[in-house]
Formats: sequence, C-alpha cells, structure tokens
Amino acid sequence: MVHPLEGVRVIDFTQVMLGPCATQMLADFGADVIKIERPGAGDLSRNFMGDASEAGQNNAVFCSLNRNKRSVEIDTKSEAGRQMVYDLVRVSDVVVDNFRAGVMDRLGFGYEALKAINPRIVCASGTGFGEKGPYAHKGGQDVLAQAMTGVMEKTSDPSIPRSIYPTTLCDYTAGMHLVQGVLAALLAREKTGHGQKVSVSLYDSIIAMQMQEAAQWSKHREILNWAAMPLTGLFDAVDGPLVIVGAFKQNPLRDICTALGIEDLSPRYPDLASQRANKPFLQDTFRRQIATNTVAHWLARLEEQDLLCAPVRSLGVALDDPQTAINGMFIDIDHPVMGPLRLLGSPVHLSDAPLELRHVPPRLGEHTDEVIAEFGLARDQRRAAV
Repeated sequence: MVHPLEGVRVIDFTQVMLGPCATQMLADFGADVIKIERPGAGDLSRNFMGDASEAGQNNAVFCSLNRNKRSVEIDTKSEAGRQMVYDLVRVSDVVVDNFRAGVMDRLGFGYEALKAINPRIVCASGTGFGEKGPYAHKGGQDVLAQAMTGVMEKTSDPSIPRSIYPTTLCDYTAGMHLVQGVLAALLAREKTGHGQKVSVSLYDSIIAMQMQEAAQWSKHREILNWAAMPLTGLFDAVDGPLVIVGAFKQNPLRDICTALGIEDLSPRYPDLASQRANKPFLQDTFRRQIATNTVAHWLARLEEQDLLCAPVRSLGVALDDPQTAINGMFIDIDHPVMGPLRLLGSPVHLSDAPLELRHVPPRLGEHTDEVIAEFGLARDQRRAAV
C-alpha cells in the first residue's frame, strides 16, 4: 500500500482548528508531518478548558486533530530555534501556518525567506481575513467569520433570533481549502520545479460557500435563503423533531399533503410565488398535523411519497448509527496518556490507500530527539532551541 503523499514532508506551525485539520488530512494521506510546538505549552488546544496537566495537554480535542504527526519543541524566537527550522525547511516540501498575517515574516519564516533556502518549498497560510486589506490585522476566529460574511445574519424565518452556528463551520471549510491549495501547489511543482505561496482565509472560504446566494444577489438583488423555502421546515412530532425539504419534485406540496393525510393545497397554491406568500399558513398546517403522531410514523408516510425527510438527531445518536461505522468514520487508538480513544477518521476514502494510524496524537515534544537524530541537527543547537 502506497499513500498518495508518502515522501512529502510537512513542517506544521498550526494550532487550534483551521490548520491542524488541514495538516492531519495531509498526514492521513501519508505525509510526514512535523508539528513545531512552543516549549512547555505547545498548540493552544493542548490547554483546552485550562487544564495544563499531562492529561489536559493530550485531551480529546487535541487528539482529534493531530494524529499521524510528530511533535518537536522549538523556541522559534531564539536564533538556535530559527536555525533548526531552516535546517528542516531545507529537507521539506511544505510549510503550513495559521497565524495572523505577517507573523511568519516577523519570525523569519515568510515565503520569501524560506524560498531562498529551498526554492521547491510550498508555503501555505490560513488567516482570518486575508493577508492584505483593512481586516488583515484582525485575529481570525470561526464566529467572527460567520458574523462578517452574512452566514449569521440569515435564519430560516424572521421570527427566529440570529445565533452562532455551534460547529466550527468556517475553520473546517478553510482547512479543507488549505489542503486543496497544498495539493494543487505540489502538482504544479512537478511541472515547474519550484514551489509557491498558498493562501486561504476563513472569510474567503465562507464567502465562497455562498456562491449561489452571491450570484443571485449580484444579478437580481434578491436574497436566496434555502432554509426559508416555503415547503422546507423543522416540525415537532409527538416524540421529537423532524425536517422536511419540499423540493426537487414536480408537485411537492401535493405530495406533502398526501403524506400528511390532509387536503391537497396545491390547486390553491400552485407555484413558488403563491407558496412563499402563504408560507405561515402552510407551515402551520403541516405543524399541527405532524404534532398528532410520531417521528417514525411521519417519516414512513413521507418516504412513501419519495419526499426528502429526516429525524433531527443528536451527535451521540449519529455516532451510534451503523451507517457511521459502515462508512469507516471511526479510528480507534490506544494513547499512552489518554488510554483508549475513538476518533473520527477521514471523510475521504481511497480504495488503494485506506486510513492508517502511523502515529498516535503526539505528546508535547515527543519526537524532538528523534527528528534531531534523523536530520542530523546539532544537539547543542537543540538544547539552545528549547
């Protein structure tokens, strides 16, 4: 079995979510990812919830983002530390960071500096808002990107208060864009012989996610909100909630009425315009009927009409669903500090290179001596660097 990125070495300065989810995917594809961490502290995720103990430094959140990597402690602000990084860059292919714009330059690790050392190097940066412009100086964070890109402003109904999306939507999306950029730059290097700079941001990634909405607004000054469509909604049955997506059918309103056992309202509201104008009435009609029976009852009735529908479930229920395991979404590890851990695997499944655990999520600095020996770095330099 040969992994696609076997032989590719990545120097990883990332922390928290955006960068680590990207470098973990590169590692899962076979890259040798060397995680550069601050002496004594490491990745900010190591102190999740303020627990600085050994167990805290290897908590489940950190472990979820850092398998198949090697950890090296380096004081990058010291001259010896910088020289260690330069020595590693000379024998590496990719450098990844998710600092604020300009931080890598101030550390001496900007693209121009590293390109002078290794012209084949690919430098990939994930920032909050981009590396130039009025917001380049701002700290990037998922919630801020939600707020500033229009995502948080939209709700499925004007009566519903705006809220923070509770999953790191922006971080993960930007992280996957970062992976795409690195892979494209490595392919380009095969043709040109030299590396290049790859830049992504939380801001751009979530703007890009709204490509349909942006086109509709730019052309017609109309707000496209898929969650607010008149035949789509979340409804409470006797024993829990379910969702219906009344779309992609010739007459979804008729089919919903048939499934719910109510009068066919489609002759009265035959098109999208009339359904939009009467959305409160339609949704209330559905809501009152769905409240009379169970989720299982209504899902069966809706699926008989080939309507898009699903129960609203907790993460725990989704993880226990056989489909999750069948899809190969788990990887079980035995961590030397945390003990047995079940982590989510990769959503990208390669037939000839299935996900393989080569390294458990590393303890802070676990591989410092190993990397020093492997690349012939000076041990006195190591002492000065950490």
